[in-house]
Amino acid sequence: MNRFRLLGLAACVALSVPAAAIAQQDAAAPTEHTMVLPSVDQHVKMLSERLGLTADQQEKARPIIVKMQDALQKVMDDKSLTQEQTQAQMHAVFMNADKDLRAFLNDEQKTKLDAMEREHAQMHGQP
Repeated sequence: MNRFRLLGLAACVALSVPAAAIAQQDAAAPTEHTMVLPSVDQHVKMLSERLGLTADQQEKARPIIVKMQDALQKVMDDKSLTQEQTQAQMHAVFMNADKDLRAFLNDEQKTKLDAMEREHAQMHGQP
């Protein structure tokens, strides 16, 4: 289940990036695989739309997303890490954000987040 939560947050990151932004970044992107982080506003908006967040929940989610994105960027910028170390550290960042978000979600929203996570895992061929 933890892997599903990780993948769900990754989906939140990936799904909230507009196609035009990806196309722009692809043109100048290095040949190695890079993760595209949406703006905090885009991420909160996507979570709000998909989970039905209230205004209060959106305000609680915002600092969590900021903290998550800052930590992810730091990991991605650390070129001394192996691929496995990068994945492990990113997993830890996603899991912390997932835990923090779930603290104020209601049961229906948690179920929707679980479904998003499963959908993303299936989309990437994972159990």
